[in-house]
Amino acid sequence: MLAADPEALLVRLREICLVLPKTGEKVSHGAAAFQVKGKMFAYFRHNHHGDEVTAVQIKTSGQDEQDMLLEADPDLFIFPAYIGVSGWLSMSVGGKDSVDWDHVAERVRISYRLAAPPKLAALV
Repeated sequence: MLAADPEALLVRLREICLVLPKTGEKVSHGAAAFQVKGKMFAYFRHNHHGDEVTAVQIKTSGQDEQDMLLEADPDLFIFPAYIGVSGWLSMSVGGKDSVDWDHVAERVRISYRLAAPPKLAALV
């Protein structure tokens, strides 16, 4: 589902991502992308290619973890077009009365650790 106020969600995601060591933000394929040492660890998508979804995209360790998360909470996790085959998942944050930002933050930290160089990953 789409968020009524995607900018407010993006502000919240920025707070989560940019507090992590050596992170930055850039626009990638028209969306906010968060990186550590040049490697992406999170994206914010709002109605990407008309998909009617507002989501935070995060890295996983691979297909086994993707399958487990998709099965555990199919209303929250979505297999994203294009980057899903590379181990990414989307977390739907649109159309909800309340987003579990603690859960989003934990998944972002996991994603960061997967993308970051080992010395930086060990700090989180």
